[in-house]
Amino acid sequence: MNITKIGLSACAVAALLAGTTACTDEGAGTAERAAHQSGAACTGGAYTWFDIDARDVLTGVAEKQKLGKGGGALTHELSPLHAPVTAVIFEKGPRVDPGAALGSLGTRIGETDAAEGVVHEFTDVHRPAPKLDSATTRVEGAGTFVEYAWVREVTADFRYICGDGKRATGRAVGWTVDGSGTLECSTPIPDAKTGEPAPEAARLSCGPNSPAARAKRA
Repeated sequence: MNITKIGLSACAVAALLAGTTACTDEGAGTAERAAHQSGAACTGGAYTWFDIDARDVLTGVAEKQKLGKGGGALTHELSPLHAPVTAVIFEKGPRVDPGAALGSLGTRIGETDAAEGVVHEFTDVHRPAPKLDSATTRVEGAGTFVEYAWVREVTADFRYICGDGKRATGRAVGWTVDGSGTLECSTPIPDAKTGEPAPEAARLSCGPNSPAARAKRA
């Protein structure tokens, strides 16, 4: 397996996802400064969300490992493929608070509860990407096994009408579920769907012609 490791900042990744260049800065509060520079903060309004896309994205995969009778421990480390980010980018109009925008999106997709009144990790633009689990996994029986990790990444466009009537538009990106799994290269993956992490991990580690990678997709 030949895995290329690519490292991008949250700003760069979000800009690529949105096709724009203006975005929040993870370390320096750029969005907050921009809001002050452009005048009064855009508050007291309402969000409208559209083009919401939630999909499972493979974040890491290990080299395949062959085990004999009785199985054993999987010791190959996962190689990173994608580092999910939490960010808000702006297209037109005044800047809005990134945390508030993400909180609204979280409520829209059922990830946060507006009535809770607490800060949820989904709204944190400083949220780090999940670490690839290094815990040892043991399997029973012989076979060629692959470990992988994934997240559910969410992107959505928004329109915000400020309390004074001004309009802002942009895009938010974040992630929710952080999961992992193990597959066996010679075993087809049941009910596999296009874009799911397991068949993609099988394609990368087991090979595109392996039974796991060739599993029928819905």
